[in-house]
Amino acid sequence: MVNNFAYAMPVKIEFGAGVSKKLFEITKNAGLMRGILICDKMFEANGTAAQIAKNTPSICGVYCEITPNPLLCEVEAAARLLREKRVDYVAALGGGSSLDLAKFACSLALSDRPAEEYFYKRAVFANRHIPLFAMPTTAGTGSEVTPVSVCNDQTTGIKAPLSHPNFYPHTALIDPELTLSVPSFVTATTGLDAMSHALEAIWSVNHQPICDALAAEALSSIFRHLEQAYDDGGNLEARTGMSYGALLAGLAFGQTKTAAVHACSYPFSSRFHLSHGEACAFTLDLFVRINAEAGRIDALSKKLGFENAEAMADRIFRLKKKFGLKTTLADIGSPDVRSLAEECVAHPLFQNNPVKLTVEELAAYFKAFL
Repeated sequence: MVNNFAYAMPVKIEFGAGVSKKLFEITKNAGLMRGILICDKMFEANGTAAQIAKNTPSICGVYCEITPNPLLCEVEAAARLLREKRVDYVAALGGGSSLDLAKFACSLALSDRPAEEYFYKRAVFANRHIPLFAMPTTAGTGSEVTPVSVCNDQTTGIKAPLSHPNFYPHTALIDPELTLSVPSFVTATTGLDAMSHALEAIWSVNHQPICDALAAEALSSIFRHLEQAYDDGGNLEARTGMSYGALLAGLAFGQTKTAAVHACSYPFSSRFHLSHGEACAFTLDLFVRINAEAGRIDALSKKLGFENAEAMADRIFRLKKKFGLKTTLADIGSPDVRSLAEECVAHPLFQNNPVKLTVEELAAYFKAFL
């Protein structure tokens, strides 16, 4: 029996090798004539930003002062530039950091309140923003099709997601060619982030049929192509498969939200300075085992070609070991497991998990499996 559900996706998607070269055509057809490119510093250094600006004459400036976990002060700086340049669109090139910063800045630029007011939910954006054209260079975050921006308060050290309908990009230009130069470690961590998005979309208490179908197809493509993309970064077929999988995972979890894996990723990231993808990967196989108790995961694993959920979890663990990721509490410094579990369980996303755990139960799992 299928229960009532709703699915909405306002983002136009352009997918395929070379589609990023259509940026000028797409923005011009939308009647947009003056834009800023927001990108990671490496793209300014390696000439990619200059090439995009050359191919897109309407780009009038570049903002690239972005740390791996974007700061509110950087969002403020980008918003000031958007106001100063009087732009009517923004193009964002990079991983989740660049895209998330750009989403926030596109709304903040039309506001007279500081970023902190919105970050701490003391204010809510009006329904107006500068249109964003997202060009992901990693296959992982799904940020190009979600209404979520994850940023950090440089004063308090708090890292948190902010969601608003304004944050949906106008168009996502998903070009697998942009991922060809991604280093192997980043390929691994962003790929496992995409895998966690898809798995959590399926086992989230908010799951629904369209998201289940998208997430299952995403997992099929990711399990098939992640190791190939890691072993041979120049393999365009593998890169295309990963871009496709990450996109579908983003389309799935953007509706359902994530669950315990992502709830745990925030303290693991902030306490132990793991990248977001590695922080998600750290507990991913553990929660496959835990959530198998709630049903549905065994059936999913068999659909993906595994004997059962345990076998799928084992496969994820082997990938983590091959990729050189941290897999034990000792690897991250043997933390106080009780306080770590408290912080994980307290995160709102933990409530989306199908198996409900107390602090004591999660701490016991950490000790037994990590």
